[in-house]
Amino acid sequence: MTATARDRILARLAAAPARGTPAAPDVAGYYAARGRAEDLPARVARFKAAIEAAHAEVHDTDAAGWPDVLVRVAVAKGLSRILVGAGAPPAEALASRLPAAVELVAYDRPVEAWRDELFERVDVSLTVAKSAIAETGSLVLWPDAREPRLMSLVPPVHVVVLDATSIHADLHAAMVAERWADGLPTNALLVSGPSKTADIQQVLAYGAHGPRELVVLLCHPGRAG
Repeated sequence: MTATARDRILARLAAAPARGTPAAPDVAGYYAARGRAEDLPARVARFKAAIEAAHAEVHDTDAAGWPDVLVRVAVAKGLSRILVGAGAPPAEALASRLPAAVELVAYDRPVEAWRDELFERVDVSLTVAKSAIAETGSLVLWPDAREPRLMSLVPPVHVVVLDATSIHADLHAAMVAERWADGLPTNALLVSGPSKTADIQQVLAYGAHGPRELVVLLCHPGRAG
């Protein structure tokens, strides 16, 4: 029987010498050789410069003062309904400081039970960042049952509380320090600014696929808001 082209190709593949498994890249060595010798203030400065360049709004405060800063931001922007995670610490911190014109809304139902209200009557959401990355000006969010993914996607304004001491130099540093390899959520999010697109006529527009504004409440140790 005459060998077909397929037979000849398979024969050559079978006769080819086996190749060993290539060595894994030295990721840690790569970042170690290119790392910056910088302290926390330098990382904070890099983070702020990067995320503000992406049109995010940053307010410097501390762990005790951020609720008052958020109230000022909400009043100034005319925001009246703040979405918070059900049972999440930010809800407790805000409850006693809100003026009568601003209401807290808990994310305490399946989305199917209140889809219209969530999409049409909530104008700002509040979440807590796990950490941040100075190199790219990115917030690291780990959504869970208390702060679902939709909280950072649906309301037109997204407010994030960030502990300044959790800002890492780069993504690799964050993954190592926080032991991401030990377990990740269903969605691990890196947020680097408001939602934006340039799909239509190559004109950059904000808020097309998510929040049109991103507000970061940057909590420094020992600094009043």
